[in-house]
Amino acid sequence: MSQSAIRKTFAPVKKLLPAWLSNPIRNSLTAILTPILYSVRTGHFRSSLKMAAVSRHGEPIPWYTYSSLDFLSARNYTGKTILEFGGGQSTLWWSARAKHVVTFEGKKDWYERIAPGLPANVELHYVEKTVPITDALQVAQILSTKASGHYDVIVIDGLTRSQLIDIACERLAPDGIIVCDNSEGYGIYEGFKDKGLDRVDFFGNAPGVVLPHCTSIYFRSTSFVFSPSIPIDLPT
Repeated sequence: MSQSAIRKTFAPVKKLLPAWLSNPIRNSLTAILTPILYSVRTGHFRSSLKMAAVSRHGEPIPWYTYSSLDFLSARNYTGKTILEFGGGQSTLWWSARAKHVVTFEGKKDWYERIAPGLPANVELHYVEKTVPITDALQVAQILSTKASGHYDVIVIDGLTRSQLIDIACERLAPDGIIVCDNSEGYGIYEGFKDKGLDRVDFFGNAPGVVLPHCTSIYFRSTSFVFSPSIPIDLPT
């Protein structure tokens, strides 16, 4: 339900009742409806029941904070390449928007579960988790065989995250972004603070999760997602 629809619904009640009565009713309805409408609109309610990150329509979405998803969803990724550390629902979401997705997964059972359902524009690699530096070396070795040296969007949401920061910065396109989920931990702040990149933090809830966390985007001034030509629209 949109804001205008809510106003139209309550308008007749406001006219009929005195302010001392209509205001408490309106305030009570606001307190009750806001979390319900938020949960339905974002898909949080459906994600909680399904135990998977999905939109209100049941489509796969990343397990990032909703504020970051609203921001990222409004950008155009046509022809873009994605490098993703940690696969799943996010892989499907990015593959539906970008030209090509290269994903690294460190959990064998999860790798085997998601591999059959991935589209043709996704290249999934399994990296056996041993020790952090070895994990990073495996990733670097595989990336060295790729024709594409740089990526428009790099996502750090799996494997040994802090060990992937150097690789992410090295592989980042000049106008690209690095998306770090759960950036309040995993050594993300310490690893990026001297990399010369700007940062914006998106705090809030994520699909099917009770407690809020942070998804951060690292970028340069030339980043395509921060172009002032992009319209400012409310999420649908």
